[in-house]
Amino acid sequence: MNQVTLRPHQTKTVKAMLYHKKGQVIVPTGGGKTMCMISDAINEFTRTNISQTIVVVAPRILLAQQLCEEFLEQIKNVDVLHVHSGETHHTSTTKVDKIREFNYQTACNNRNLLIFTTYHSLHKIQESNIVVDTVYFDEAHNSTAKNFFPSVEHYSKDADRCYFFTATPKHSLTPHKAGMNDEDIFGQVICNVPAPKLVEEGYILPPKVVVKKIDAIDDSRFKYEHECEHVLSTIDDHNTDKILICAKSTKQITQLVSLTDFVDQLSTRGYSYMYITSKTGAIINGKKVSREEFFNVLNAWGKGDERFVVLHHSILSEGINVKGLETVLFLRNMDYIGISQTIGRVIRTGKKEKTYGLICVPVCGKVGISTAKKVEAVVCTVFEKGEPAVSVVRK
Repeated sequence: MNQVTLRPHQTKTVKAMLYHKKGQVIVPTGGGKTMCMISDAINEFTRTNISQTIVVVAPRILLAQQLCEEFLEQIKNVDVLHVHSGETHHTSTTKVDKIREFNYQTACNNRNLLIFTTYHSLHKIQESNIVVDTVYFDEAHNSTAKNFFPSVEHYSKDADRCYFFTATPKHSLTPHKAGMNDEDIFGQVICNVPAPKLVEEGYILPPKVVVKKIDAIDDSRFKYEHECEHVLSTIDDHNTDKILICAKSTKQITQLVSLTDFVDQLSTRGYSYMYITSKTGAIINGKKVSREEFFNVLNAWGKGDERFVVLHHSILSEGINVKGLETVLFLRNMDYIGISQTIGRVIRTGKKEKTYGLICVPVCGKVGISTAKKVEAVVCTVFEKGEPAVSVVRK
């Protein structure tokens, strides 16, 4: 096991996990909650000679794979199992008997086990009836979803230790729907790190919101050309190098790329482009690539000097770490959780000259007004008041 260096707020979180067997950890996006999980896992693996099984739950396969890579950078000599339908370099299965068999072999060899899964596949582990010592729920606001909650509730009661990590807690005011304000299931908040503190200490950057008003047009024949024009003008206004665009739909992305001169205009400005959706797969500069290659290139470009624009509908909003992003451009509305998570993509520290994360919201007629108001409300709540962006289900 590697010795992990923690920031002060991470040390506080890990200590709280030693004293509480269940609880919520509220950390702003970019605050390093994954390292808290890793440090706690190291503590659990080294405190006893009895093998431990730890389950890490993510909302998406991509994030489960990313979390696995981050854990294994610090934790060596451990068995690894993935329980989801995605491709991985490690053993992977969603078959209950295979999960049970893998766990049995690990226990017989007295080896520690890390299982990476998704909320969608967590019930497979439950059905295997293996003993789970610790569960880390990443992006834990997803755990309240109707389809996922039964397995979450099971492990809240059955696992020895259970922790819920999120920047955006989801509460419920109705007994018919789950909410993280149910302390019997989710535990109390054992650590709450305010965003202004992380900004003050230099661990994340403050966001800067720019609302750009654009004249509307009545002629629908020029809809996509007009969208292309106002996206490019927003890019030109700020001249940043690494830009994330949140599109309304896959259709908007493909039509922007194929029905306008958007790609050519980006090229003249020195930008490469890439996009990823569930329908189109991953595309880099017009070439279809594997998801693994897409994220390898995305992170390489993020770390390097490449100027690029990356478009998506929802895949990159939550959890996925992308180095170096400077600007996010909202072409779609989102709920408060989606907005807060997306802002988190561009407030990570990077180059010394980067002093804020730029949040651009084009407003064309009435389109974009609601998004702009929500973005400003999230920034006020999280970065000025220092409160988490809590989403509330009322009925």
